[in-house]
Amino acid sequence: MVQTNGVSLRVTEAGEPGAPVVVLCHGFPELAFTWRHQVQALAEAGYHVLAPDQRGYGGSQTPEDVDAYAVTDLSADVVGLLDDVGAERAALVGHDFGAVVAWTAPLLHPDRFAAVAGLSLPPVPRPKVPTTQAFRKVFGDRFMYILYFQEQGPADAELNRDPATTFRRLFALTTTGEEMVGAAGPQGFLDRIPEPGGLPDWLSPADFGVYVEEFTRHGFTGPLNWYRCFDRNWELTAEPPAATIEAPALFIGGTADATLAYTPRHRAREVVSGEYRELMIEGAGHWLTEERPHDISRALLDFFADSFPR
Repeated sequence: MVQTNGVSLRVTEAGEPGAPVVVLCHGFPELAFTWRHQVQALAEAGYHVLAPDQRGYGGSQTPEDVDAYAVTDLSADVVGLLDDVGAERAALVGHDFGAVVAWTAPLLHPDRFAAVAGLSLPPVPRPKVPTTQAFRKVFGDRFMYILYFQEQGPADAELNRDPATTFRRLFALTTTGEEMVGAAGPQGFLDRIPEPGGLPDWLSPADFGVYVEEFTRHGFTGPLNWYRCFDRNWELTAEPPAATIEAPALFIGGTADATLAYTPRHRAREVVSGEYRELMIEGAGHWLTEERPHDISRALLDFFADSFPR
């Protein structure tokens, strides 16, 4: 456990202390475990790897205050991990909501990050109006999972009811994205996703069991609170210390990831002013580290070979 920024974080650590540091930030609803393949590959390549269960997740502390999940605190948590191991700078990698942290932390702490990579969520500029207002303007009366997550209670109860069903259905999300965004349809979120009847071939029963066990123990409220800070994040990032990311940056996406349908990745250059690369993996969906672990590890190592050599 590491004490950082007022919370205790459970951190998976690998590699030699003193080597270049890479921090891996998971997304929703994931764990440090999600990066297990990359932790091993990066450590074997000579990096000092830190993969936290981020606040509200797994073995880490779960603050009760919703405001405690603002992206400023999530970014400060990462900086605290660097301080804990005595690293002045590091490479930062995030998936899904972890990519929000990865794209924001270098704006808030530009002197601490030498390279940044985001998976499944590209760098996008801050909207002109509060984020939930922007979503409501785009989606109107249609269902949008992020807006559904805003109210405390209903989504928590739904996802907590049977974590095995929750994960089985989340891992089965289709490439159309109709479950996440679409017509009003059934109440709630999970009933919009057809029951797959089994696990995808890229996830073993044992690995699936890790997710189910952890979320059965600590629940989904902490993770959902990240979404409930969307508008607070908008307020807190109005004037970051850095206007753009100058560090080398990499975005990795899957061509079958439905979330990319409503993320304007063509605007990445409004966020990143330094070197920027984009890699789209043919046929891959949203859960990139699970679906294509070796492709992700190779892509990160190739990127770091130029931008963050060991």
